[in-house]
Amino acid sequence: MIGVAINGYGTIGRRVAYGVSIQDDMYVTGIVKNSPDYVTKLASRNFNIYTPDMDKKREFEAHGIRVKGTLEDLLSESDIVVDGTPEGNGEKNLKLYRQYGIKAILEGGEKSTVVESSFNSYSNYPKSLNKNYVRVVSCNTTALARSVSPLKEKFGVQEVNATIMRRATDPNDNKKGPINAIEPSMSYPSHHAEDLKTVMDGINVETSAIKVPTTLMHVHVINLELKSEPGIDEVISELSTKRRLILINDKEGVNSTAQVMDYARELSRNRSDLYEIAIWKGSINIYKNKVHYIQAVHQESDVIPENIDAIRAMFGTDPDLSRDKTDASLGIKGVEY
Repeated sequence: MIGVAINGYGTIGRRVAYGVSIQDDMYVTGIVKNSPDYVTKLASRNFNIYTPDMDKKREFEAHGIRVKGTLEDLLSESDIVVDGTPEGNGEKNLKLYRQYGIKAILEGGEKSTVVESSFNSYSNYPKSLNKNYVRVVSCNTTALARSVSPLKEKFGVQEVNATIMRRATDPNDNKKGPINAIEPSMSYPSHHAEDLKTVMDGINVETSAIKVPTTLMHVHVINLELKSEPGIDEVISELSTKRRLILINDKEGVNSTAQVMDYARELSRNRSDLYEIAIWKGSINIYKNKVHYIQAVHQESDVIPENIDAIRAMFGTDPDLSRDKTDASLGIKGVEY
């Protein structure tokens, strides 16, 4: 059994903790929290709580929260740490992880240059086999790699051009925005282009990003230039082979991110998460070697299967075996809705 420490219990950290806890080959050794808040109190029902240092430990205990130890204690008791701390902190924490000789996974907000490999389960799983320091790419990059990689494998992809409509912030965040504005990124291509190249070789990528006033999901408008000219049925068939992609039908009332997330709630999953990337089937169009489609991304959860697979990859597990185990545990079936 792989002992997994979770440093940072925010949007991603808490979901990784849940995902790890339902696997049969790994377990959560503990989680590190920085504030003795309601999230910590609820988490303490299921996980051992650790703090960054002794001062924080005393603060937590003053709030009635039992603390097992500090971050350094947790690292000495674990095989790998998943770092879900705020952007930029993961790189700083690497020095400590190296000091303790523990494997570490960083999230997509960190630089790709500080780790041995960037990870996506579909596009480059083997590159992270038995590595010590790996980065799971961001929610947007994960989504792009998920849908582009099967088409690249089957038909060849010369160029990816994507417009990314980013949610303003996560649902539990009351400090960020915009609330009543649309905010375009002035960088072209946006950072997503270079990030996608860290997990997919040999393609040209151009991306634009726009932040919109919603918290539910990201939406991608994707145009691919293929190396061949498949029919639309061939493209749909290939996308349907991947469990972490679902084709949704706007004719059945799923015509916005509101309905996509309502559908996710009806699945009765933990936190109503939608791990799959939802592609509107009606948006798939082809002209010669050009493919167009639109997909929705639940930014809070789409990287969770990747984190679980990355843990296994770093301990040498076969890609297909890991994906099968992860998907079965999370209820990812890949059927068409």
